[in-house]
Amino acid sequence: MAGHEIPEPADRKQVADPLSDLRAAEEARHSCDPAFRHGVVVGFDGSTSSERALAYAIGMAKRTGSGLIIVHVANRLPTTVWAGCEPPVFVDVPDHRTEVLGLELACADYLAEVPWILVERGGDICHELEEVGREYSADAIVVGSTHGIVGRLFGSVAGRLAKRAQRPVVVIP
Repeated sequence: MAGHEIPEPADRKQVADPLSDLRAAEEARHSCDPAFRHGVVVGFDGSTSSERALAYAIGMAKRTGSGLIIVHVANRLPTTVWAGCEPPVFVDVPDHRTEVLGLELACADYLAEVPWILVERGGDICHELEEVGREYSADAIVVGSTHGIVGRLFGSVAGRLAKRAQRPVVVIP
């Protein structure tokens, strides 16, 4: 039987590579528009603080001739409480705020001078801003400062981001 090949049955299905879907998703995530490579990432939620950060980021993008990546991070809420050793499970809450922000930004005259995109993410704000910065090889991340009891209790997004980011972080008061 040496040298004899057994033909493949015509009805045999190809077994999917379990890593192919993961690789395809990773490639899609990293195939960012080249116009926004080395752009400026800005966290935006519609607050006064984030509006000031957006204004600064627009100026920064204009001065450097780069694109603006506006990031809105949707809320995530814990669905369980700590029970024994089990960590809480987080669920994405439908956040229609991104659509509203997108419409507001699309109608804004002050964004006409720079190329921009709006990216929606869900999860930890600091992690997601840094992740978007990494994906786009951003030159900087711009965020507004947080004032209030929540920032004092849990630490501000700007402070946590400045400690962990791998690129410059600009905090706008």
